[in-house]
Amino acid sequence: MSLPIFWFGVVAVFWTGFFVLEGFDLGVGVLHRFIGRTDDERRVLINTVGPFWDGNEVWLIVGGAAIFAAFPGWYATWFSAGYLALVLLLVALMARGVSFEWRGRRESLRWRDGWSWSMCIGSALIPVLLGVALGDLLVGLPVGSNQEYTGTFWDLLTPYGVFVGVTLLLLSLQHGATFLGLRTLDELRARSHRVAWVLAWPAFLVVVGYAVWTAVVSDRGFWWGVLPTVLAVVASFVAGGALHRRAEGLAFTGTAATIGLVVLSLFTNLYPDVLVSSTNPAYSLTVANTASSHYALQVMTVVALVLLPVVLAYQAWTYVVFRRRLALPPAGSTEPSPSKQGAPA
Repeated sequence: MSLPIFWFGVVAVFWTGFFVLEGFDLGVGVLHRFIGRTDDERRVLINTVGPFWDGNEVWLIVGGAAIFAAFPGWYATWFSAGYLALVLLLVALMARGVSFEWRGRRESLRWRDGWSWSMCIGSALIPVLLGVALGDLLVGLPVGSNQEYTGTFWDLLTPYGVFVGVTLLLLSLQHGATFLGLRTLDELRARSHRVAWVLAWPAFLVVVGYAVWTAVVSDRGFWWGVLPTVLAVVASFVAGGALHRRAEGLAFTGTAATIGLVVLSLFTNLYPDVLVSSTNPAYSLTVANTASSHYALQVMTVVALVLLPVVLAYQAWTYVVFRRRLALPPAGSTEPSPSKQGAPA
């Protein structure tokens, strides 16, 4: 395997890992406004992802940085095409991140409600904007022979890209509701299960629609094109069945596999291209014509092989440390308490 192909696979893993891990964070960010009926309940729901959200966002940063370093031609064209969309994404990320830190700074309910809505809206925009961007890679954008984007902002809103954005938003909501079922107790847990079950069939239907539309858009054959999308449909069905049986661990595994396979299938259907040109297929950006030099990729590979296992081990340790369920705080308390018996999720 050549280094450009290896790094295309690494980029795909980074983006898949981001949605698997950050997907439930985003879902919780949206749903805490609706599952939580009081300020205390919303605070508990937010605290379920409090130890994880900033670490999970690192996967997005590293995914973008990997494209910049390994495929500068891809980075230049894709990111310059979406300048305005990228600004909207950064605003959503900042609004969401700041809300985690500032929501509890004052006792005012209006203050907390304002930051809760900031978290809710920002968390909803992120998967939609990223989904549109990823879908556009496969369906194609107007790119000229000099690898420069020749369209406008509105050309980014392709029907397929918008559908991928909606799909990722819905899967994030289901993933987040399932995660809350693992991390909460009593009434919050019951409400989370109900919401996850309500979302199960819409999520399954959009994944089926995604699989069919992707097969129409792409021509990568069965193993790299059709199989990953079929597995996503199967994982979504398994998640729905597990939610019906209240099998929390299997349901969360199913929602994680579903959103991960959807994102991964975008990259398997895209290869060997990295950005399809809707102007002329001959102008498409590929792994070969956008990759960095062999020496640069060699250095990056050594650094990744040394540091990536350390990062993965640290993040896994974080999930082990903060594995216990959260319940509503006792009367008069200002902090959420762990589960009544201290049982792990």
